[in-house]
Amino acid sequence: MDYFFITGSSKGLGKALTELLLTDKNNFVYGISRTNNINHEQFQHLKIDLADLDTVKQFQFPKLKNATSITLINNAGIVGDIKYLGNLDCDKIISTYNLNLITPTLLTNQLLKAYNNGVKKLVLNISSGAGRNPIDGWSVYCATKAGLDMLSLVFKEEINNKSLNVTVLSLAPGIIDTSMQEVIRKADEANFSNIERFIEYKKNGDLADPTSTAKLIAKFISDKTLQEKTICSVRDIS
Repeated sequence: MDYFFITGSSKGLGKALTELLLTDKNNFVYGISRTNNINHEQFQHLKIDLADLDTVKQFQFPKLKNATSITLINNAGIVGDIKYLGNLDCDKIISTYNLNLITPTLLTNQLLKAYNNGVKKLVLNISSGAGRNPIDGWSVYCATKAGLDMLSLVFKEEINNKSLNVTVLSLAPGIIDTSMQEVIRKADEANFSNIERFIEYKKNGDLADPTSTAKLIAKFISDKTLQEKTICSVRDIS
């Protein structure tokens, strides 16, 4: 059985990935999120507030039967406060770092502790082009995604040094039509000079739908040739 743990499985890309993986009878998916709207015999919901670090620290991965592979997809994330430095809310800074960077680090660490056997493992971090290119007003989001990229690169070095049967990817999924984009389009132009460009993405139909993006991400999971670069993007497929 191939086991998957997906954070943020209740909506957007996380839900699309979950539903896609559940079409294969050889997969079992654990959805890690606060809420759930998926009902499937090969799915189990693990209710966790991923922004609550005390809860995340106490989380224990379940015992798995007949595992042929184990994949952790750190998908959950928020854009946070879209404002210039000096105008940011302190609590929102902390919650964005917690969810986008600290929680994926904790979960990856705990995954390796729980399954320290020879079973093939994949850690797939959903990063962003914003972690590789600065966007004004997005200082916290850009920083957390850049941190996720570097976490992945360091983990890759450790995998190589210990010859572990683990693969790590930090994948930018492109611009997707999700609730995050709705938040971005409602930002104040005084704190985000690129807002019109993001409004045009929606008007022009340039936003990818979550299901199409999930299918591209699934290729990275199944195709070893797409796993050669730790820092990657769905654009690598085209």
